[in-house]
Amino acid sequence: MKVAIVGASGGIGQPLSLLMKLDPLVTELSLYDVRSAPGVAQDLSHISTNSVCQGFEKEEIAKALQGAHVVIVPAGVPRKPGMTRDDLFKINASIVKGIVTSMGQYAPQARLLIISNPVNSTVPIAVETLKSMGKLQPGNVMGVTTLDCVRAETFLAEYLGRDKSECNKDVSVIGGHSGNTIVPVLLNSTLREKLKPYYQEFVHRVQFGGDEVVKAKAGAGSATLSMAFAGYRFANSILRSLSGEKVSGVPTFVYLSGINGGPEVKSKLGNVEYFSLPVFLSNGTVSKVDLSILSSLSSQEKELVKDSVRQLASNIEKGKKFALGAKL
Repeated sequence: MKVAIVGASGGIGQPLSLLMKLDPLVTELSLYDVRSAPGVAQDLSHISTNSVCQGFEKEEIAKALQGAHVVIVPAGVPRKPGMTRDDLFKINASIVKGIVTSMGQYAPQARLLIISNPVNSTVPIAVETLKSMGKLQPGNVMGVTTLDCVRAETFLAEYLGRDKSECNKDVSVIGGHSGNTIVPVLLNSTLREKLKPYYQEFVHRVQFGGDEVVKAKAGAGSATLSMAFAGYRFANSILRSLSGEKVSGVPTFVYLSGINGGPEVKSKLGNVEYFSLPVFLSNGTVSKVDLSILSSLSSQEKELVKDSVRQLASNIEKGKKFALGAKL
């Protein structure tokens, strides 16, 4: 399977490219960026795994994308101190729209995994761009929210003294991918009482964990290594599904219209157009969203979902308007 990474020489792109080079399901790794991608590819090509690795320069995006089964997009600028994900919008929106336009031309069947922030807005940009080109397949466009899950698993384990590798069975994250739109959900109800003394702090850390990293790096960067791991983990789920494995329970931010179960979610949550929920994957595509998680929410989680939906509306609308050419 061919995987293309657009933004491969950046802070997320390089470690993500390394992790994808190590994935045995990848046979061809295509690295694209406006600068330095051939160098990154040459470096990775010395690693003794079976995938072929090539790098492509600014004018070669067609070559980079053609034949790709999966396209991962970490392109864009990172967050800086005091900058919210929404502040990134003006810069990253144009970048994402250009990349998705190229993908619609050269790899319209590929699974598109969007890491570029703000995901709550960049996914609608991708959907509307592909829709305007007549190339949209709703189940193929996925916003990568896995970092929220990774953080929730890590923090839950720390608060409760549990094995971090087991906590993916205990917690999931739904909603969006910024601040209060992020909603951690405990899957193991027996843990609610144990977590009670730390619950508010736990939720805040999951929602604003990126700020911890920006502060610790003293303005020199944001969450790049953990995001690369999260991007790899999600991409591996897509690759496993493409190879025939049944994969479910993986949350991703999707366009609900056109996806099985999506209209029911819209109705249940107040007609929100995009939302991150656990999904069922078939041949690397979102075949169905899993509504069951919504029926087992605690009262606190239900309130968090309401806040998430309220804030998502403006994020989504901003992305749609940009994609349709409105000046913001």
